[in-house]
Amino acid sequence: MRIGQFSDTFFPIVDGVGRVVYNYAMTIAGKGHECYVVAPMADRGYMGGAPFELIEFVSRNLPKQKQYQTGIPLLDTHYNMRIQKVQLDIIHAHSPFIAGQEALRIGRRRGIPVIGTFHSKYYDDFYQLTRAEMLADIGVRYVVGFYERCDEVWTVSYSSADTLRDYGYTGRIVVMPNGTPNVAPTDEQLALARERFHLGDAPVFLYCGQMNWKKNIRHILEAMALLRERGADFQLVLAGTGPDVAAIQKLADSLSLGERTVCTGHLCEDKLLNGLYQAATMFVFPSLYDTSGMVVREAAAMGTASVVVRGSAAAEAISDGENGLLCEDTPESLAATLQRTLDEPDLARRLGECARKTIYLPWPEVIDRVLDRYEHLVEEHRTASRVPLEVQ
Repeated sequence: MRIGQFSDTFFPIVDGVGRVVYNYAMTIAGKGHECYVVAPMADRGYMGGAPFELIEFVSRNLPKQKQYQTGIPLLDTHYNMRIQKVQLDIIHAHSPFIAGQEALRIGRRRGIPVIGTFHSKYYDDFYQLTRAEMLADIGVRYVVGFYERCDEVWTVSYSSADTLRDYGYTGRIVVMPNGTPNVAPTDEQLALARERFHLGDAPVFLYCGQMNWKKNIRHILEAMALLRERGADFQLVLAGTGPDVAAIQKLADSLSLGERTVCTGHLCEDKLLNGLYQAATMFVFPSLYDTSGMVVREAAAMGTASVVVRGSAAAEAISDGENGLLCEDTPESLAATLQRTLDEPDLARRLGECARKTIYLPWPEVIDRVLDRYEHLVEEHRTASRVPLEVQ
């Protein structure tokens, strides 16, 4: 098959959607299919050697989200010349915005099916940007309108399907989870991460994701402050970058966590991140914003269990006390839950072993399901487009 992946974020942005699209493209191409990624142009350096083709359109930074780019594909002559030469059987849109609208335009023009995946809690994003409920509601209606025009809609978890229903979407939804790179823990990765970030013998609590308050990072810092007040010995690693990184560092300092906290910034090397997952006693992810627990699966792949908020999307794969730990949405509950892993040194190891067996979901397995669905939709679309013969 010839498959197009359309996204408004892609590498080098450390963004969940961009990483999902990258893994889709790498794994699909690895299984012998032609894959094309359409995304805004970014200063990502030379992408030579990738098994997929990257087709970019000219873009500009978003005013209040400078780590993201946007543009108008129709006005980019070079992009249009390239995309016209590409033959596609199916299109998968990972955003309802510029790239998603371009996916619909090409899909309708060429008569091929378009899948739209719902990745984010867009109301939260709109409200954070505008601080106006009316404008956030208008944005959500736009998002729902996009998915209503897709031939099929996917979500990455059951809770994200519920969110899309809450937004007003009434059509059919297919739940297609995200996966994890097909990797295993290694001593080399662990040693590299420990050396690079000067990690000592104290237990390590790790967060990985956007440095954005919407990820509930304030609760992480406040929970760590409570542990410090109780005399606990630990290190906190915050991996990633984002719009609130300076404010997060300032709060960590004000809570007397500065010497215990490592902010890694943008991580370009997978082996460094994998090493951090291995080094962590527990992965701490109290986000209520995320629609998928992809980082929870990544941690599990490295044999590290997670602490997440009960009822969140990330909690769907976790059985409390078996392959991870659940807490309430308060710093006090998070601190108390982490304290368990400090008081019972064997607990984190046991949870991590079970997490790798039960939560780790390699991308190749996910993409096998994806490709089966692609083939079904392509054939269904071809059959529906045939003109029936008249019986004489």
